[in-house]
Amino acid sequence: MVQISESVEQAVADIPDGATVLIGGFGPAGQPVELIEALVRGGATGLTVVNNNAGNGDVGLAALIAAGRVRKIVCSFPRQHDSHHFDAKYRSGEIELELVPQGNLAERIRAAGAGIGAFFTPTGYGTPLAEGKEVREIDGRHYVLEYPIRADYALIKAYQGDEAGNLVYRKTARNFGPVMATAATTTIAQVHELLPLGGIDPEAVVTPGIYVNRLVVVPREAAAEPEEGQ
Repeated sequence: MVQISESVEQAVADIPDGATVLIGGFGPAGQPVELIEALVRGGATGLTVVNNNAGNGDVGLAALIAAGRVRKIVCSFPRQHDSHHFDAKYRSGEIELELVPQGNLAERIRAAGAGIGAFFTPTGYGTPLAEGKEVREIDGRHYVLEYPIRADYALIKAYQGDEAGNLVYRKTARNFGPVMATAATTTIAQVHELLPLGGIDPEAVVTPGIYVNRLVVVPREAAAEPEEGQ
């Protein structure tokens, strides 16, 4: 059964130093800002973070990086106009970067949830991203062997959840949440609204509760929201 946490602090309290954490979001859309900032307050350090980006502005993932809590980030788009905290840490050698093409990132996470040991993809072949990796020619095309990305924890954001942990998302806020929920030992989701069992149409469930370990309610009016995608 899913645990309903009383606060975001309680939801992330057991995340230890050195953990690998999947964090949902595509830029600000779908980023579980309140869970991340509770992680900042909790003090865990030496983290490996997997996210599409490397933080925006001064909140959420950017705040975690600014606080010096992230040892390594695995992402597909580390630099945007407001990624100043990542830029500063990377230039000073305080954070390690593993750059992964976006499709490969999504598939490596999905593979972990699906129990796939590894897979071949043409993306990255012949570039520095393929250096040191196994390559193979299949039907006249060259491929690179990639391995799943598994994590100790996943922090994701959904629109609604029910008492069994089933989740639905809103528009583009869905992005990486569904695949990340399947690829972590412990998945923690923040939702705007908690519904009773049966309150979500089974045909509308995106993430089944079997993949969710904890839920915490962050009312919409209390959440840090981008203008779209939430």
